[in-house]
Amino acid sequence: MQAITSKLGHQSIKHSPAISSFKSLYPLSDDHYYGYVNPRFASNIATGGTGPLVRKGTGGRSSVSGIVATVFGATGFLGRYLVQQLAKMGSQVLVPFRGSEDSPRHLKLMGDLGQIVPMKYDHRDENSIKAVMAKANVVINLIGREYETRNYSFEEVNHHMAEQLAMIAKEHGGIMRFIQVSCLGASPASSSRMLRAKAAGEEAVTRELPEATIMRPAVMIGTEDRILNPWAFFAKKYGFLPLIGGGSTKIQPVFVADVAAAIVSSLKDNGTSMGKVYELGGPDIYTMHELAISSPREFLLNKVPAPMPVPTIFNLDAIQALATDNIVSKDALTFEDLGLAPHKVKGYPVEFLIQYRKGGPNYGSTVSEKVSPESYP
Repeated sequence: MQAITSKLGHQSIKHSPAISSFKSLYPLSDDHYYGYVNPRFASNIATGGTGPLVRKGTGGRSSVSGIVATVFGATGFLGRYLVQQLAKMGSQVLVPFRGSEDSPRHLKLMGDLGQIVPMKYDHRDENSIKAVMAKANVVINLIGREYETRNYSFEEVNHHMAEQLAMIAKEHGGIMRFIQVSCLGASPASSSRMLRAKAAGEEAVTRELPEATIMRPAVMIGTEDRILNPWAFFAKKYGFLPLIGGGSTKIQPVFVADVAAAIVSSLKDNGTSMGKVYELGGPDIYTMHELAISSPREFLLNKVPAPMPVPTIFNLDAIQALATDNIVSKDALTFEDLGLAPHKVKGYPVEFLIQYRKGGPNYGSTVSEKVSPESYP
């Protein structure tokens, strides 16, 4: 329960005997952390930071799973799929967001009434982070970006933010699970600054929380992805596909919903995934050229892949990352160790690409290509 005060009468109410009496009955460790000073961002969900809640129900969205998860980066690509899977098993999900109040609006429909709680925060304000993490028993960090802006560098987004969350979670004392979502190929020796920053973030998290679980997904595909969508748009507009590094780079694309399922699966185990690193790649390995020609009907029906050399003038960091093989290591823990089987890159996972066909979504489709409901995850 929170003390909610009006902004106009804040000063007089704050020191009133009624509020003092209230605080003696329901002590708050720090008013600022819990939204007392900033009532606009206060939360009224049940306290769950000191341990698991009592599990009730059959496991559906109206059940109580015992998980109260703060999901940083929930408004991003992977976030919506993870929130949906957490919510449908009866978890409470705190959604920190820093943009418009419309940013997390689509997530509220994914859970039962009051189970998805958007909370405004400022990641550069430690007290703000403590407020959104205060009542959680699980913290999942999805924050990451493959490009820089004038306000956010690779190092701040992928390294320093992860380190700060791990430090605060350690101080919290009631966080039972911390999951850091990194990136396949993260290495201090990578030619990509983003991948080097991801590796530094992993190291910082495991230094603060050795029991943290690290997830390294490969290139993720899905309706909002940032690889097949740009490819299809480019092919529709120009009639060919540019392939970085001559198209010989190997990747192991994974369906985004499978990555979300892996994170949820790690929360359901008996702690066996704690302190481990999982590399999450799809069932098939492609070169960039093979991926471009293996599903021509999903991609606009036959466009010409055009190999391009690795550029040296406009050497963008994302291009550097795509110029190096990005596949699961031989002895790494994978989906199989979490009891899951990932989807192939065909059928439902790439069905969204038909929107880019110049003749319309059904142009050139055959009966065998139509997706049946049984193939939906």
